Formats: sequence, structure tokens, C-alpha cells
Amino acid sequence: MTSPGGEITHRRVLNIALPIVLSNATVPILGAVDTGVVGQLGEAAPIGAVGIGAVILATVYWVFSFLRMGTTGLAAQARGAGDTRETGALLMRGLILAGVAGGLLIAAQVVLFWGAFALAPASEEVETLALAYLEIRIWGAPATIALFAVTGWLIAIERTRGVFVLQLWMNGLNILLDLWFVLGLGWGVEGVAIATLCAEWSGLALGLWLCRSAFGGDQWRDWARVFDPVRIRRMVQVNADIMIRSVLLTLSFTTFLFIGADLGDVTLAANQVLVQFLEITAFALDGFAFSAEALVGGAVGAGRRSYLRRAAIVASQWGLGGALVLGALFYAAGPWLIDLMAKAPEVQAAARLYLPWLAIAPLLGVASWMLDGIFIGATWTRDMRQAMILSVAVYVAALAVLVPFYGNHGLWAALMVLNVTRGLTLWLRYPRLEAGVGP
Repeated sequence: MTSPGGEITHRRVLNIALPIVLSNATVPILGAVDTGVVGQLGEAAPIGAVGIGAVILATVYWVFSFLRMGTTGLAAQARGAGDTRETGALLMRGLILAGVAGGLLIAAQVVLFWGAFALAPASEEVETLALAYLEIRIWGAPATIALFAVTGWLIAIERTRGVFVLQLWMNGLNILLDLWFVLGLGWGVEGVAIATLCAEWSGLALGLWLCRSAFGGDQWRDWARVFDPVRIRRMVQVNADIMIRSVLLTLSFTTFLFIGADLGDVTLAANQVLVQFLEITAFALDGFAFSAEALVGGAVGAGRRSYLRRAAIVASQWGLGGALVLGALFYAAGPWLIDLMAKAPEVQAAARLYLPWLAIAPLLGVASWMLDGIFIGATWTRDMRQAMILSVAVYVAALAVLVPFYGNHGLWAALMVLNVTRGLTLWLRYPRLEAGVGP
């Protein structure tokens, strides 16, 4: 008996990971083009409107990102167990959930946007333009949320090249339509919104075509299975645990930024520059964490403990290698990158002062990223939730002790404590996870 796809090798891990790394690399490009195209209008308000509108929708859609992780873990396990009917049913459940969630967001858009502007008010001109942007973009909600399920499913069956093609298509089309609608037709902010809306729905169409094997038989419309209460309850439990964990993690980073703001404008600016290094780390290491999700899920589904251990080790070796490279890169090229991102001398000096924290951040955080992938693949999400609750409690204590004495150094140290604790709490639970999987 073997795991789906054959032996777990370094080549197999890279085949899953590298397309994700390339896919993630395209994400910042779109935001830069959106800003650059609107900036050609020669006014400040459209830039602010697109920026605030995009942030509002990104925050709302992020709430449903659990669908990506939950779908990957459950579908990988179904695949590992050879249950092709369940893999198709899982995708269908995700698409139905996305359709319902997207429809509710469209129906609630007036209240949603009013609440967003109440929390983050802007000038009347910016809010008017942002509302025009949002009223167009919100019609893409079902497609955007559905793409979480599509992406998770493709990762589960190790078709991450499809994820790369999907991301490349959506971002490429979005950029081309941006240029046409805004600079060619003069549609302004509405043109940016329409371009993104077209990219989202065409992306879903392409994504469904990439998932066509799920629709090859009648499993996707086996409604008794799709709406089976036991399977739905399991899906809800997994996704709820992941959502709680993700909310806590986001609140932790938000707290980091807010405390940094209290330390002065220069410190806040320096931290904002350095946080980009953390985002680069996450984008780069995500690929190896996703490979762990797919391979561990398959091993759990097949009931093969040796494959689980092999998947965890091989994926983590590449994750550690990536962390070492990133740490060395940040240490060597960090000053140059800082000067590229910030022109104010005082911000450059402050960012250099705290740069050593970023050089060690990948090494201190790699265990948490990789173990997240392992636990998602195994769908041990309750343990992930509990580990995150404990880690956040330790983080809050570290903030209370370190920041008053060491200022921004204490703030960065507390963030490192959070990542180390996340890794440690999951590592302590890993032996029980492994022992619970087959022979």
C-alpha cells in the first residue's frame, strides 16, 4: 500500500510548494498596479478610495479564508482514503457555502459598508468614491469566497500548478482590464472595480475547469452525501476551529501594530517597513506548509503513520532551508531593502536598529508555520485552536513585561515569543497526533 501519488520525496514536496511560492509572488504586483493606474488620474482621492475599499473587502473576505484550509485538510484525507465520492462532495459543500455566504454579503452590503466607514472614516470625497467601488466589487463575493474552496481542493489533490495558473490568470487579466478601463476608457475608480469583478468571476470559471475531475461522475450531485449531517457537522467543526485560531492570530498582529503606533511615528513607520519582511517570509514558506497539508492529509486518510512522519520531516526540512535563506537575505540585504522602501533618514535608521529581529524571525517562526500545515492536513484543528489560545495568553504576558522596559525591542521580542510558543505548543501535541494514525 502506498500513499496517493507514490512515495513522499523531496521532488514531490517541491512540486507542490514551488507553484505556491510563485503564485504568492504575483499578489503584491496587483496592488501596486491598482494604485499606479489610479494614480495616473492625478488626484489623491481616487487612490485613497481604491485603497480603503480594497482593505474593507479583503478584511471581510478574510473571515472566510478558513474554507481554504478546511477544504485542503478534509479533501486530502478523503483522497488518501481513496474516497473519490467524498472529494467531489467536499468541493460541492464548499461551493454551496460560498454561494450562501456571498449572497448574504450582497444582501447586507448597506449595513456592511456603513459599519466599515463608521470604524474607518475618511473624507466625504474618498468615501463617495470608495462606496462606488464597493458597490461594484461586492457582486464578486460569491466568486471570491468560492475560490477559497477551489484553491484548497487543488492543493489537496496536489495540483498546485493549477493554483499558480489561476492566480496568474486572475492577476494578469485584472491588470490588463485596469489599464483598458481606467486609462483607455476613463472609467476611473469604477473601472478598477469592474476589472477586479471580471477577474474574480472569470477566475472562478477557470478554477472550476481546473477542478473538472471532481465533476467527472455524479459524486458532486450526490445530495444525500453532500448534505449528510455528520459530514457537515465535521466540516463546520474544522472550519470553526480554524476561524477562531486565525482571528486570534490576526488580533495579535493588530495589537503589535497598535502598540507600535504608541511608540511614536518614526517607530511606527520603521515597524511598517519591517513587517513587509514578515509578509515575504509568509509568502515564501507558505508553499512548504501547504505541501505538508496535502501530504499529511493524504497520509492520515490512508492510515499510514510512516507516510505522515515522512511528509512532516521532508516538508519541514525544506521549510527550515527556506527560513535559513530568508534570514541570511534579510541580514545581508536588509539595509538596502529598507532604503528602497523608506526615504526618511530617521525611519531608515530606526528600521536598521530593529533589523536583527527580522533576520532571526524566519528561524524562530518556521516551526509554527510548518506545524500549522501538519495539523491542518490532519484536521487536528481543535488542538490548533487550543494551542493558539495558550500562545496568545503568553504573548500578552510578554507584551506586558517586555514593552515597558525595552520599548520597541520588547515589542519585537514579544512577537518572537508568540511564534516560538505557537511552534512549541503544537510540537508538544504532535506525538499524540502521529500515534493516532494507523500502523
